[in-house]
This record gives sequence, structure tokens and C-alpha cells, in this order.
Amino acid sequence: MKRWIVLWVFLLSLLIGGSSYAQSTKSAKAELGSETAKNGFRNEDEIRDKFNNWKTDPDAREWLAAMNYKLAEIESVTATKPHGEKADVEITVNTKNGETVEGISIKLVSSPNGFNQIDKRWLSHYVKMWQIPADVEASLKLFLGETPPTKPGRTPDRMYLNELEPAEQKAVLDFFTSHKDDIISDLFQGDGAHAAGWVMVALKATDKPRWVIRTSTDTIRFFGEGKVELTRNGNLKIGRITMQRKGGDGGRETAKMLQFKINPALLFDAK
Repeated sequence: MKRWIVLWVFLLSLLIGGSSYAQSTKSAKAELGSETAKNGFRNEDEIRDKFNNWKTDPDAREWLAAMNYKLAEIESVTATKPHGEKADVEITVNTKNGETVEGISIKLVSSPNGFNQIDKRWLSHYVKMWQIPADVEASLKLFLGETPPTKPGRTPDRMYLNELEPAEQKAVLDFFTSHKDDIISDLFQGDGAHAAGWVMVALKATDKPRWVIRTSTDTIRFFGEGKVELTRNGNLKIGRITMQRKGGDGGRETAKMLQFKINPALLFDAK
């Protein structure tokens, strides 16, 4: 009898320990995700500060030169971080010829194979911004799970684009193909006073960080190269950009947002 009691106590301790381990692992992952986000913001602050210290910071001087400024002609550089704009860092450059304001969109990556979100919003916002027609909007609502599936599929709460009817798939493909240039421009550059005229990718996976900076025009051209087509996973590929449902978020409503992702590290090899 005592043996059985000892065995039950031992098994119970394993179950409790396993549960605690799973919980701690989950917590560790959450902390890692949070720390990654914090590091991202700190790195944007770091880039802003480098620009503000352009006189002595070699990286900032290289960036300014890459942006076609002659260092000898620069009188001052002031960098700020506008909130909620396409430009993550905005610099005001004063030269002998006057003042120029430059918006820079910054993509911070830790791996050459990583993916980075370039835009994420509710579908209704994109409908207004791009004047998406009603039939395409209806298909995207099925894709995001805003509307329940019309037939059984891979998941019970939504439909992938390749599960839609052929006519619905065609309407989605036709719309994004015909509006491709404007859509990609909005995703990377935006518009208005705080549009991003430049895109910088910072790869900090090695002891010696790598940096690349390109005009938004060149970036848009590079990531826009290729067809608009459905992927095997049922998402949409727009050149080198992937459009998908955000997902995650513990099943909250924000999981139904539409997002666009790229591998920023590809810009290092862009011609």
C-alpha cells in the first residue's frame, strides 16, 4: 500500500512539475517576444541618436553619404521619431543650399531569413484607402474570418484564398494586379508630411552589424518585382511581399487584421 502511495505522489509531482515547466516556457517566450519589440524601439532610438551625433558617428556619416549628401556641405542634422507614421526616423538636414527633411522607414532584423511586418490594419481601412470593390471586400472578409466560412475548409473560423470560388479568387487577383503600384507605394512610403523617402535595413545578427539604405522608389521597385499570385498556403504574394491574416493574439479580434510582410534582408542584394 505504501508503495502505491509513493508512486502516486511521484506521478503527481511529475504532472505539477511539467505544468510548471510548460508555464515557465510559455512565459519565457512571451518575455522574449516583448524584449524583441523593446530592442526594436531602442534600436530606432539608437539610429536617431547616431544621426544627431553625425559629426563624430561614422555610421551616420556613411548613411548621409549614401543619401547623396556631401558631408563638407552639411551644417546641421536634427533627427526625431514621429509617432505612428511611415517614417520611423525623420531627419532635418541643413546645408549651404537650404533645409531638407528626410523620412526613413527602418526595418530591424536579427536573421537574414527573418520576416518583418511593413503594414497592418483593419480591412475597412484598406477598403477606404484603396477603394476596394464590394466583391473583393467580401472575399477578404472570408479570408480574415470577419465573415464565417461558406463551406468547410482547413479551419472552422475562416477561409484561405485558395478555398474561395474560382470567380472570387480571380476578382482578388485582378484587383491587386491592377492596383499593384499604388498599393506597394502606400505600404512602403505612405504619403503626406511624414512619408518615408528612404528605407533602411539594419541586420544585427553578427558582431559587426550590417546596414543598407535605399530610396523608397528603389525599394518599391525591388519588392514589387514578380507576379500577383496565390501561395500554396492560401495567402497572396505581391511580388516579394506576402499578404496574410495577422493571426495569433490569443484569438482576440485583432487576429483578424490584414498584414503585409517582407524579408527586409533581401534588400542587401537588391540591384
